[in-house]
Amino acid sequence: MVDCESTSFKFPMLADIYHPTMEQSAYGGISKTWMLDRTVAGNFIPAGAETKEELVVNIDLTQESLILARVKTDLRISEREDNNALTSILITNIRDIDNNVIYYETAGARENDPTIYEIATQQPFIGPFGKIEYYRLVLRRSDNQGVLG
Repeated sequence: MVDCESTSFKFPMLADIYHPTMEQSAYGGISKTWMLDRTVAGNFIPAGAETKEELVVNIDLTQESLILARVKTDLRISEREDNNALTSILITNIRDIDNNVIYYETAGARENDPTIYEIATQQPFIGPFGKIEYYRLVLRRSDNQGVLG
């Protein structure tokens, strides 16, 4: 069952969270099948140059897609209460308050499909009363945009 959190002033957007089921072949290879776990409320904004450790002038003009985010719940724990590594979580279909997809691919096989992100960092934000108020995330665009294919 896919659950959907309600949005609020601090968490005005929605995003879909995917967790894998893993199978091992007879030869030891592991394959992941990605399943929609739930939809979470959050806030997702592009990371600016101030989030980099240092700026280096370079001929390479690749775009580094980092997103700063804030979500209500710990994304490592699935709806079935399974624990997942940060490397086993995908986030996609980030939408605004009007349900419009904000980040999507503009070229290639997945043109016009929502961009798929991986979690680079997840840290709890502890409020003044010693409780977790939300989780701060740094998301990076996945190199494998066809993984949910």
